[in-house]
Formats: sequence, structure tokens, C-alpha cells
Amino acid sequence: MTTMISISVDSSILLSLKAGKEEFIRELLFNNALVLYRQERLSLGKAAQLAGYSRMGFIEELQRRGEPIFDFDDEHTRYLSKQAGLLHELWNKEQQL
Repeated sequence: MTTMISISVDSSILLSLKAGKEEFIRELLFNNALVLYRQERLSLGKAAQLAGYSRMGFIEELQRRGEPIFDFDDEHTRYLSKQAGLLHELWNKEQQL
């Protein structure tokens, strides 16, 4: 099921952006999908759907634009680093056996 949403945009905005209506709509949908994904209000798959991409296509577009796919805060990064260190230690111990 889809819902039609209509917005009005002054034509001077499109002129300033040097964008046509379709290009503007694609950018608007992609950028809103990205913001909602970053706010964790949409999953990656749902953000891709909103933007009109497949999941892989959305990931590729994020990469093309230099956008991180996963945006971890410092605490999560420290946790992942600690876990990686523990796994490395276990692997080293196993190699010594």
C-alpha cells in the first residue's frame, strides 16, 4: 500500500538548485531516508525503500557519496575494539596450542 503525499516548492528553489522536478524529488527522498536512518528511525532496508533503492543500491549510493554505512558512537567503538582485542587474544592462545 502506498500513500500519496503532495508538497509545494517554489520554482525559484529548483532554479537555485539547477535541478528538475524529478531530480529534486529523488534527492529529497534520498536525503530524508538518510536522515531517518541516521536517527535510527528507519532500518537500512526501509531507508532504501523510501529512497527508491534496493538495499544494496542504497549501500552503494552511500559509499559513492562518502557516507558511512554504520555510524558508531565512541562508546560502541570502544566496545567493538575491546571485543576485537579479546578475540585476537583467544586466537593467539589457540595458535600456541
